Amino acid sequence: MLVLSRRKNESIVINDNIIVVVVDVRGDKVRLGVKAPSDVTVHRKEVYDAILRQMSIHALSDQTTDEAPEESTDGAEKESELPTPDASTPKTKPIAKKVIKKKT
Repeated sequence: MLVLSRRKNESIVINDNIIVVVVDVRGDKVRLGVKAPSDVTVHRKEVYDAILRQMSIHALSDQTTDEAPEESTDGAEKESELPTPDASTPKTKPIAKKVIKKKT
């Protein structure tokens, strides 16, 4: 891990197209600004972890429905149903994406 010291209004550059600027320092909190191309997603770590959890839950549910044996009654095809969550399945909240408008 690279560790850098920066003061207010100082920045770092990542991969020639991402700029991270120290916007403010208040006590033990640092406010950062991130300038990145629109095709680059930027998330706080806890939001990114929640997205990964949601993706793995959906992948597991897709796997479960794909692996379920097909049952037929009188030659009629049965619609596949998603499994109902049980008590051990973690409940997740939808993730809201905050849009920050750039001043021009």
